[in-house]
This record gives sequence, structure tokens and C-alpha cells, in this order.
Amino acid sequence: MKDNLGSLLEAVADLAEARDPGRVALIQGDRERTWAELNRRAPALAGHLARSGVASGDRVGIGLYNSIEYIESLLAAFKMRAVPFNLNYRYRSGELADVLALTSASAVVYDGTLSERIATVAQRMPGLRALIEVGEGSERPPRATTFADAVLGPAQERRHRGPGDQVVLLTGGTTGRPKGVVWDHAGVIGAVSSVYRRVGLDPPADRSAVLAAAAAAVDEGTAPVMLPASPLMHGTGFFFSLGNLLLAGRVVLLVGRSFDPAEAWSAVQRHRVHELAIVGDAFGRPLLAELERAVAAGTPYDLSSLRRVVSSGVPWSRDIKEGFLRAGQMTLQDSIAATEGGPFGGAMSGPGAGRVTTRFMLGPGARVLRPDGTDVTHGSGEVGELAATGSLPLGYLDDPEGTAAVFRTIGGVRYAVPGDAARVEADGTLTLLGRGSGVVNTGGEKVFAEEVEAVLVGHPDVEEAVVVGVPDPRWGSRVTALVRAAPGKLPSPEALSTYVGRTLAGYKRPRQVVVVPRIERTPAGKIDRRWTQQRALEASGGREPP
Repeated sequence: MKDNLGSLLEAVADLAEARDPGRVALIQGDRERTWAELNRRAPALAGHLARSGVASGDRVGIGLYNSIEYIESLLAAFKMRAVPFNLNYRYRSGELADVLALTSASAVVYDGTLSERIATVAQRMPGLRALIEVGEGSERPPRATTFADAVLGPAQERRHRGPGDQVVLLTGGTTGRPKGVVWDHAGVIGAVSSVYRRVGLDPPADRSAVLAAAAAAVDEGTAPVMLPASPLMHGTGFFFSLGNLLLAGRVVLLVGRSFDPAEAWSAVQRHRVHELAIVGDAFGRPLLAELERAVAAGTPYDLSSLRRVVSSGVPWSRDIKEGFLRAGQMTLQDSIAATEGGPFGGAMSGPGAGRVTTRFMLGPGARVLRPDGTDVTHGSGEVGELAATGSLPLGYLDDPEGTAAVFRTIGGVRYAVPGDAARVEADGTLTLLGRGSGVVNTGGEKVFAEEVEAVLVGHPDVEEAVVVGVPDPRWGSRVTALVRAAPGKLPSPEALSTYVGRTLAGYKRPRQVVVVPRIERTPAGKIDRRWTQQRALEASGGREPP
């Protein structure tokens, strides 16, 4: 459907308020935001940005934890035809500077805990015309305005907007520097239209059909209530939340800055949540442990409202799925997707014997391709690359070569082929083989080995370092570093891990550092990745965790 997210969400807000005055769109703890308030506050924020010199097409970074203000900032950017992008709140000053330069950012909405870092970076970036702080920080930059003040001013008037307006989603790059994946609004609307299929509706063909579906959901009391447990700065939380709002649904946001499974289940129970979005075992394992703790204490959670738990980006384990299904009557949806598009595959589990699976089937419009663009043969053992068509991004920000390599036209059809290797078994299921040894996917975050290695070898006690991922029961993979010490030095593993954490985001810090006498190389002089992986496994107990 060719339309604009800002205009669609304005129309849905008008409809929701007219049919159900005072209807709540967002909840976070004891705070609520009605559709009418969204229609007032987001345009006011857009007005503040415009008066600060931010124009249509300018890029606006959102460096916030999950919050009502995150959604309001997105809507404000949509309304003024600016280009919002996700800014990781874990970044240190150097990483922030790199990303703001990469995106040529004109404005940043940031959490107060980032104030000192933003102040350090902003003084070197005169192109930043607006800084808006949510909450209180230790050192507010001189040019910064509080979010509370920014939404008090005059609203920006409504304007004509088109489907070509853009959103940038930052994701991991090959050297640790993020890549910007550029979506237009039409593509995002297509991607989030899965919300309609999940409630048994056909995706709408035009704006009138969007509003008809939203009106029926409001009138019949069927509008979905959704909780993104994963960060809104990641694709899973972003796409699922926007889709839910298009159906006049309600988004429930957690208050805690770090994931608290007890808070999540309490919110599901309190707000009668229908759909919970997570990212694999990093969320699923602590959620299951909390369910089991509550049952053992005689205070089980009421999950009778929960219809579906969706996970995207990282597969989640059979034992966790089985535990969820023991706790309630719900459908478990496991998707293989990327910021570049998808879904490439999916697995559905539900109540009843034999309904739990961790095996993926190819998604609609997905293929596994040989290098020549033909499909691998099922059951042949051939390894190919996952590809998907459908609603896709425009490409990578300022990277025509990367765009051409990943977004390929095959047989007249455009596909996203981001490099994930897979086989198709004889029964049609997928065996996933990953995206290369240089990437560690830990709890849904991508950590690129080269970036961490470069920091480690900067330590005076380190001669050589190699970083790999070791299977972890919660995070999927654990960042592990093998280090060869400089002559006469004996570095402390804890000190090296802390050293990395002072330069890079915490999730990139090695959870395990192993000092080794040598790092094996192949006859060609390259690091022997098979040896390093096995040595890292041995250091973690000699075998993969269950």
C-alpha cells in the first residue's frame, strides 16, 4: 500500500478519539497517553524541531530506552517528514560521534543518562541543530531543551506527505560500524501489515481499508494490546509496535532500564496483553524462570489474555517453548528476519501434544539460492543463501555498492540476500548456518569480532587477540576473546574485559577472556577459526551448553 505512516497514524488517532473519547494508545507503568494526547504532543514536538531548523528530509536520532517519548519522537519525525533513526543508548562517546557523522544527524532526542556523552559529541558537531533531553542527566548540553518543554509549544500544521518519506534503521556493519538500512514509508507499512494476518484479516489495500479495520477493532473491542519486551531501537520492537498502532491497538511499555521478567509478566497480567514480542532465549529463558518461580511460590501469573508470543532475529529453544505452553494457551511464533527484510523463515508452535518445533520452514516469497541465483535442491546438502522478496528497504545509507550486493534482482524480482547461509532438508525445513565467523549474535545484538579485537590489541599487555562466539543458554552466543600476552606480561582477564567496556558498548565486552600461549594459524597465515572456536569451547567447559 502506497501511503505515509505519519498521515495514516494521524487518521487512526482521529478515528480512535472520535469513536472512543479518552482511548489510551500507550501505557508505561502508571503513565498513559491517549490518542488525543498523541495527536497534540507529537505535532508540538515536530513544531519545536522545525523552529530549531530541522527540515523535511533531515535525520533525527532517537537515543531512548523503551518509553512513551520514543513513540512520540517517531511520530513527530513522521509528521514533519524528517527521517528518524535509532541511536543505541549503550554507545560510548566515540561510537555516538561515528554514528551521528554517518547519518549527518540534524537532531537527537536522547535519554538523560547520555547527557554527558552527548555534550562531549555535540560541541564537535555544529550540524546538530536540536538536542532534546528526556529525564535529567548529569551535564545537559548548553543547546539542549527538555522534552517536557519541547512539547509545550505550537504544533506543526498538518501537511501533505507521501509514501516515499524515509526511516533509517541502524544495524551492524562488517567492521562494527553500523550500517543504515533505508526504508520508505510504503515499505514499512507493507512490513508491519502482518499485524492484520495475525488477527485473521487481509492486509488493507488503501487508507480507507486501514481505517475500516481500525474502526471495527475499536467498536468491537478487538484492538490488540501488545508488549514489546525487546528494545524499540531494534527492528522487532519497532515493526511490531507500529503495526499494532495502525490497528488502533495499545502498546504497553516496560519501565525498567534493564529487562525484568517479573515486571514483564506483571504487565501482561495487569494490562491484559494479547501479544508479547521477545528476541529469542535472551528474553525467553528469564521469562520462563520467573513463571516457574511464581508457580513454585503459589502465586502464578494470570496469562489468560496472552494469545501469542513472537520472537524474531534469534531462534529460541524447545525447552523454553514447552515451558511457555505449560503456562498458557498461546501460539509461539519464531521468525527469521533481518533489518534488510524478511521473513526468510518461520516456525509456529501451539498448545497440544507434538505442536512444539524449532525447525523453520521457508517464508512466503523466500528462497535459498546458489551463487548463480538458482534454488538449492532440497535434501542435497547444498549450502546457499537465504533470500526474501516482498516489502523491502530501498537499500543501505550512502552505500550503493553494499546495496547492489544485498538487494538483487533475480528473474525480474527484487530480493534481499543479506548473507545468511542455510540448507534446505528433504522435508523442506531449514538448517541455519549463520552469517560468517566474524559476527557474534548475542541476545539479538550483533558484535563484530574485528571491532573488539582492535580494542584488545590496543592494551599494552596484549600482543594478539581473536574474538569468537561460544553458545550460551541465555544469550544465544557469548562474546569470548582468546588473547596472547605481550612478552613478559600476564594480563588479567577481568581487566581486559573492563578495558573493552570503557571504549565499546557493554554488550560488545567479552564475557570471557582466555589467555593462551599462542593463536594457531592456517598454512596461509590466517587465523585458524576452527581452532579458536574449539579452544574457546574448551575454556567454557569443553562442550556446548545444552
